[in-house]
Amino acid sequence: MAESLIDEDPFPDIPFPNFPGGLGNREKWWVKHRDWLQESEYTLRRRYQADWTPSWKPGDLWLKFEDAIDSYHGRTADGLHVAMKQISDGATPHEVEVYQRMTSEPLSSDPRNRTAPLLDILQVPDEPGERLLVMPLLRPLDNPEFETFGEAISFFTQIFKAIQLMHEHHIAHRDCTYQNIMLDPSGMFPVPFHPQEINCRRDWKGKLRPSTRTQRPTRYFLIDFGISRVYLPKEGVIPLDFPTRGGDKTVPEHDNESERCDPFPVDVYYLGNLIRERFIGKYHGFEFLYPLVTDMVAVDPLSPKSGLLHQERQSSGHCARF
Repeated sequence: MAESLIDEDPFPDIPFPNFPGGLGNREKWWVKHRDWLQESEYTLRRRYQADWTPSWKPGDLWLKFEDAIDSYHGRTADGLHVAMKQISDGATPHEVEVYQRMTSEPLSSDPRNRTAPLLDILQVPDEPGERLLVMPLLRPLDNPEFETFGEAISFFTQIFKAIQLMHEHHIAHRDCTYQNIMLDPSGMFPVPFHPQEINCRRDWKGKLRPSTRTQRPTRYFLIDFGISRVYLPKEGVIPLDFPTRGGDKTVPEHDNESERCDPFPVDVYYLGNLIRERFIGKYHGFEFLYPLVTDMVAVDPLSPKSGLLHQERQSSGHCARF
């Protein structure tokens, strides 16, 4: 919280009391748009309401109180807790296009589709090109931890098929890294979790005890299409684009930022490196994935591949590691 208090103030005309645990500069945008969101049937947390006063008293350890947390998640009129993402058409001009394409027919009904549901798109008043995307509240893909090989294989299968579907329709995610693959918590959490402190109950009354993935099989969703692109197919022509660095900075194609590269094999590298770092490097027993991952993270995606990886290259026409 202390860091947010020293950020550049985006709305200096909105005065905030300065006290430990108080609202920071980055939170002013939400306060400014609170009434508009309320009119749009989205309610922000108590912290951002006009009559908010801290629940703690002078001398209390304010970090222990729920309303001391700067979390921008909202709640719909029917009580559904949602995540809201601010986007700018200038910064991410293709994000809405890709999202709408992935959540519309025929892609929306394809069982391989793992695009996070898009619940709403809100045009921010008096800010042309500024929008809010409203999505379900999700969790990091490995929280709670994987407990069996079967649970991990289910994750790999879902995400491989999801990226394969995107590639078949000439869409490259370009940032399908750990941060942008989320777990759908539906059914796993009999008690709702807090949007920010996700290992705590939403009512701030202790820790959570979720079901396992084996008990309650779950889905995984792709999010953040900020640098994703639709590449119109041209027969016999590999789509090339300048690198745009995502969350994983180790992509071989991105070593030379002035040289165009095929964005589709980059997606495959991201997934391969995720498995290498988050499964092979973290859990025991995933050594059987070495041959697959070695192909996925190969420096040269033109080298001969086999199995599932080779099949996508043949079916999509893209020069991919798949």
